[in-house]
Amino acid sequence: MSGSRRSPRSLTTALAGIGLLVTAAALQFGAAAAPAHAATTHRILFDNAHAETAGNADWIISTSQPDPLGQDSTPSAETDWTGALSSWGVSLQKAGGYSLKTLPSGSALNYGGSSATDLSNFDTLVLPEPNTLFTTAEKTAIMNFVKNGGGLFMISDHTGADRNNDGQDAVEILNDLMTNNSVDSTDPFGFSIDSLSIGSDHPSAIGDSTDPVLHGSFGTVSKSLIASGTTATLKPADNPSVKGLLYRTGYSGNTGAFFLTSTFGSGRVAFWGDSSPIDDGTGQSGNTLYDGWNDTSATNAALALNATAFLAGSGTTGGGGGTGTCTAAQLLGNNGFESGATAWTASSGVITNDSGEAARTGSYKAWLSGYGSAHTDTLAQTVTIPAGCTNAVLSFYLHVDTDETTTSTAYDTLKAQVLDSGGTVLSTLATYSNLNAASGYTQRSLSLAGYAGQTVTVKFTGTEGSTLQTSFVIDDTALNVS
Repeated sequence: MSGSRRSPRSLTTALAGIGLLVTAAALQFGAAAAPAHAATTHRILFDNAHAETAGNADWIISTSQPDPLGQDSTPSAETDWTGALSSWGVSLQKAGGYSLKTLPSGSALNYGGSSATDLSNFDTLVLPEPNTLFTTAEKTAIMNFVKNGGGLFMISDHTGADRNNDGQDAVEILNDLMTNNSVDSTDPFGFSIDSLSIGSDHPSAIGDSTDPVLHGSFGTVSKSLIASGTTATLKPADNPSVKGLLYRTGYSGNTGAFFLTSTFGSGRVAFWGDSSPIDDGTGQSGNTLYDGWNDTSATNAALALNATAFLAGSGTTGGGGGTGTCTAAQLLGNNGFESGATAWTASSGVITNDSGEAARTGSYKAWLSGYGSAHTDTLAQTVTIPAGCTNAVLSFYLHVDTDETTTSTAYDTLKAQVLDSGGTVLSTLATYSNLNAASGYTQRSLSLAGYAGQTVTVKFTGTEGSTLQTSFVIDDTALNVS
């Protein structure tokens, strides 16, 4: 212990701190008054050119194609648009910030052309259980779209689900896309779809509080459901970015992945092993449908919507499937605090050259808590992580000094969190406490790769109990992307 407990603030300092906190609050939360889509539009294309309505399937967001707004420009309920995916479409439309289109039956997927439904005009392509093979040209278009920054959402069904009886089911069609294309056929996404027909199960989510698909703006994902579906086998040796998010009961690691994400080039990929979870039970007459979207035993709606947001990345502000590049860089401003209270928003007195605690380098550091009384300090900076970056690591050196004597109870804490533009906490990356007290500084590293393509706020919050000080001292921060 350094014995460096701070003296109480004067009234003037306290009032200054209140003013700064009000300013910080305005910076962090003022944007909430304007809808998210005022700055960013996520452009999503749902495919209906590959027999997505064959048999009992009705995998469309609306019968009005390509533009669902032609059926109802202000939908409020899933039945305002007609299709078994109408809940998905209406939810995105109501959320704001999404422009939805459908590639109609009889069309073809293209990339780099002049048509309104060309993939270059979109950020994400959704393939909801295709039932006809993609042509050679279509596979080239899809793979280049993803490689250049687009998002690809592949949804399969169980093996043998050949709804149009042409000899090909979604398992075979999507595997063919990944293994028989002119761009990269060497397992580009790092997984293959299993030839299985699993009758029923409730796959569970992995324990990762930082994953934006499992913990996104549309809710927290705990389970999905299988009502005749399949899984995938992961091959991280081929693509280390592949990640299983939900697993069939009794499975983990590289086998039995029911929902997964990956990357390819500058783009993102998601796979779901069954179409039942996206079925909302409504659609065109004559189809036998199942309401998996609203099934209370699972969280399928949150999974579909979070994944859509993840795949779309930064929307039109990031260029979608055309400019999702990444230049290696350090993104934080005034990362060593030597410029004083610039680039950061902080409680009064947090960014300081006070000699009571030594900086790791230079003279300034961020000193949260350390008062020996009930108190909360904050330190935050907003940053945009480029969509094409597959690596994003927040690092900082932390020194914890305490007068607490317990070896088992965390009385005082420091939380490292990620917030969205409206001030909502997306994830608590780590929590430190008086139990982490040690001499000197220790470097901490936390991944923000899941927030590529988003503007987020990195925030530290120090909370101190009523007695016995704990100081959380931060210096030499960095957010390195590549």
